[in-house]
Amino acid sequence: MDGISDVAVGVKRGSDELSMYNSPNSGVSSISDGASNGSDSKKLRVEEAPPSRVLHIRKLPNEASETEVIALGLPFGKVTNILTLKGKNQAFLEMGTEEAAITMVNYYTTVNPHIRNVPVFIQYSNHKELKTDAGNQRTQAVLQAVSAVQSGGSPSSDVQEALAAASSPVLRIIIDNMFYPVTLDVLQQIFSKFGTVMKIITFTKNNQFQALLQFSDPVNAQQAKLALDGQNIYNSCCTLRIDFSKLVNLNVKYNNDKSRDYTRPELPAGDGQPNLDSAVAAFSKDSNSLLGALNPLSAAAAAAAAAGRVALAGQAGSSGVLLVSNLNEEMVAPQSLFTLFGVYGDVQRVKILYNKKDSALIQMSDANQAQLAMSHLNGQKMYGKIIRVTLSKHQTVALPRDGLDDQGLTKDFANSPLHRFKKPGSKNFQNIFPPSSTLHLSNVPQDVAEEDLRLLFSNAGGTVKAFKFFQDRKMALIQTSTVEEAIQALIDLHNYNMGGNQHLRVSFSKSTI
Repeated sequence: MDGISDVAVGVKRGSDELSMYNSPNSGVSSISDGASNGSDSKKLRVEEAPPSRVLHIRKLPNEASETEVIALGLPFGKVTNILTLKGKNQAFLEMGTEEAAITMVNYYTTVNPHIRNVPVFIQYSNHKELKTDAGNQRTQAVLQAVSAVQSGGSPSSDVQEALAAASSPVLRIIIDNMFYPVTLDVLQQIFSKFGTVMKIITFTKNNQFQALLQFSDPVNAQQAKLALDGQNIYNSCCTLRIDFSKLVNLNVKYNNDKSRDYTRPELPAGDGQPNLDSAVAAFSKDSNSLLGALNPLSAAAAAAAAAGRVALAGQAGSSGVLLVSNLNEEMVAPQSLFTLFGVYGDVQRVKILYNKKDSALIQMSDANQAQLAMSHLNGQKMYGKIIRVTLSKHQTVALPRDGLDDQGLTKDFANSPLHRFKKPGSKNFQNIFPPSSTLHLSNVPQDVAEEDLRLLFSNAGGTVKAFKFFQDRKMALIQTSTVEEAIQALIDLHNYNMGGNQHLRVSFSKSTI
């Protein structure tokens, strides 16, 4: 990269700095990052500088650019200055705060930092700040561009080129056709083949599961995007759509099943969620292969195990039984749980616990359906309460013994005609979406008008904000004001008899009106 010598010249140096730059043995002795000569290099190798927001980076590859060095620091906070010593394959990086520098050094002591696949070495510098002339325009331009992007702005065209080499270490991932659940840990397993995954945030937007994933190096992000964009995680489903994010750094507040900062294991779980053990190596070589034709059951078991929710011994993740807690015990009934959980699989049995009526066991057809229901319904509101859904240690839900009345708390739905997924290859497999405020209605009788449906849904306690018939009028979309209202309407009105023995079918939609 041209102009680096200008950068070095543009720094006011004290005599100790000059002697460091000019020392014949500075390749070794610069570990002390101060004045030295060759004779005391062994002693200096042991001495470590106290924490400083200026970091000394050694053994850079010849072709390393400033933007690539800056990218090492970006995940940890603002980078305020950089000085590269081209001839010596070294650089100084100044972070905005000492705390950011400490986090960075702590992280890179456990994970080797790489630039262009070459390991580099990072330690604290004896300097407390880098004093740079304003004349050093090129460096300032790069730093300004990076901070503009970091704060959500767009860099001016003259520095876009400088940034292009660094690109962003953050990928935006959308998962299409998500028939099997994809957890944060599944993403970490897949993407860590391409470099160090530092942070992941998962969320649902436009009724699609999405993630932001930050590598330690933009080059790894580029490699991962090239290799994985358009590929399926599991056989013929869960397709990855990958773009670079405009963000260059993710801010993760909690370590749980929705977000993770691998550089800060001490973060709280937040919102009463379990603090998941971050790296459960639950994958065998086969199930870890992204594109292997996975047996769906083992895929779901692997996903569940990776999320740290399942004992890894024996029948890891093979239970299809869920434990649902924090239910509204005044309102909940086996039928309502059957209807809601039936959106994500065929519910076989439901048991509301006799001594703890705010909890229930729900037996799905298999483990992937249980995992799917858990990933979509944990944390949703049902009858005014946020429900918690976890995998149960039970393998089945027991029915009451003959002649024993358990007040209707246990119900067997094994032969229910309302199972959505009993036909192999049914279209319903492609239409599984997270709870949303827009509902998809089908099997609407020809003589039913928009007003009828609006009235029906208003009477279920919701506010109808929008409505749209499909062309054939057998299907429609209806939008309520909250996801909770939509969940309630689905529970109350799925399979509602519209007359002439035509039953309304209700599911969550990925569309909005």
